[in-house]
Amino acid sequence: MATRVLSPIPAVALAVFVVPGRALADPPPKIPVIVAAMGDSLTDARSHGGKFLDVLRERCPRSRFDNYGKGGQMVNQMRRRFAEDLFAPGRPKYTHVIVFGGVNDLYSDLTAGRTPTLIERDLALMYEEAHRHGARVVALSVAPWGGFTRYFNASRSGATFEVNRWILAQGDAGAIDAVVDAFTLLSCGDPTMLCPRYMVPYKDGLHFGDEGHERLGEALFAQVFSNCA
Repeated sequence: MATRVLSPIPAVALAVFVVPGRALADPPPKIPVIVAAMGDSLTDARSHGGKFLDVLRERCPRSRFDNYGKGGQMVNQMRRRFAEDLFAPGRPKYTHVIVFGGVNDLYSDLTAGRTPTLIERDLALMYEEAHRHGARVVALSVAPWGGFTRYFNASRSGATFEVNRWILAQGDAGAIDAVVDAFTLLSCGDPTMLCPRYMVPYKDGLHFGDEGHERLGEALFAQVFSNCA
């Protein structure tokens, strides 16, 4: 689901034929959106995450993007606070909910018993809760974290691929409204590793810097929010 860049259309193909007496269709109007983002440190502004939302704020200046990221959280912890944080009385009526989590669960398989099945269950419960409140669900796959060598190993790599296949399959099945494949977008060469240019200035192999956030934000805009105001 990485953004695909199409080749330029030859000039000869750009001719426009107008039927006499019939006006050209107006482009669809731009619509403000109200978006909540649920996640971990990759979303939490307090840990320098969530800059992909800044890209969307710039692209959609009349829209609202609220950040509910909390560093270090697993998706079961996100799920427990999900309804209260996003849908308690007085909260905005969110049009979209972005869910971006799972990496902290994947390296807590031994310490917290987190398995792909449990991760998928908690993600699904958040997706369902957002839909119950009338919001469209935008899921992000787990970003590459193979450079986080203190915790990454072959077993956890396999679990990451399993969870990401499940997330992508939810989009294919129509269980969620959009999927942006952060795993593919932010890797190059070794698919389990962040591109070196996206890691700067971080060195842990897990967190990505401004260029990675820009890449992710532009993909969200192109694939989901291109009609925002």
